[in-house]
Amino acid sequence: MTTADGLNTLASKGPSQDTKAFIQKVFACSPEVAHAVGLRAVEKRWPARAAILRQGDTGGETFLLLAGRAHALLYGLDGQLVLLNEFLPGDLFGAIAQADPGPHEADVTAVEDSRAALFAALDFLGLMEAHGCVGLAVSRQLLRQLRHATGKMVERTTLSAAGRVYSELLRLARGPSGDGDGMTISPPPVLAALAVRVQSTRETVSRTINALERRGLIRREADALVLVAPDRLEEMVI
Repeated sequence: MTTADGLNTLASKGPSQDTKAFIQKVFACSPEVAHAVGLRAVEKRWPARAAILRQGDTGGETFLLLAGRAHALLYGLDGQLVLLNEFLPGDLFGAIAQADPGPHEADVTAVEDSRAALFAALDFLGLMEAHGCVGLAVSRQLLRQLRHATGKMVERTTLSAAGRVYSELLRLARGPSGDGDGMTISPPPVLAALAVRVQSTRETVSRTINALERRGLIRREADALVLVAPDRLEEMVI
């Protein structure tokens, strides 16, 4: 595992202009602060399906995802794979705001080719203390992750399996930042991945999707899944 000294040595050459611009956007900070933050990081890449973090390992790094997508996954008591969180560019994971990081609670796997800036946890904690914009951005991220986890827990306990599929299709059509058109999911979701998202089985998800298609509420296209009647789908979320 990379040590704090190792990270600092690798980061000594400084961040690229693109990385500094990205850091400045994520933390809403000045170029000077972005440069100071970037100096404490080293960039690393992972191919799709590669393990970024493993459950149970003790890690002392904070990760800022720069590109790609990653999932935090673990197995439940019944052996079912559970999606705890999805990380997109700009998201933080790993040891965040921890002076004495413990074991990782879940596996974090790259869904697609991904790149992240790694910080020694103590260095990142020092950046939060030194720069209010960094601490504020981290607080907002952690609150957003908590709301997401709470929402998933509520859905798991209050919605039927089919209702969770409908809800997730609507969420995917709206896009991660609400920038979707609310009707098109492109590329179309992989059924096994969708099952993990809604904590159900692939067979249940497949039956639900097929039933929606027979009713004319969704339409499959070569490169997309189209929600023909999203308002009707919304009404069916029970």
